[in-house]
Amino acid sequence: MSTKNVDVITAAQSRGARALLNMTQPELAERAGLGLSTVVDFEKSRRKVSIDAISAIQRALVSAGVKFIHENGGGAGVRLSTPKK
Repeated sequence: MSTKNVDVITAAQSRGARALLNMTQPELAERAGLGLSTVVDFEKSRRKVSIDAISAIQRALVSAGVKFIHENGGGAGVRLSTPKK
């Protein structure tokens, strides 16, 4: 199974990452330096969100402890990062 990092996350990956981290949308918005409506709209695919906003969401989630997995035939995914020793 490939664990190649992804360039841009999907809305489903964002929701899954937050669930793994037990993180709320307001917490993610604060960590990413974005408005709550941007996070909500991205995760619900209500409108097109800028690549810069998506990147900020991804960075915030990665820094909180998740790793995004590239689609490898089974679909894109997310998992908790292995703690660094």
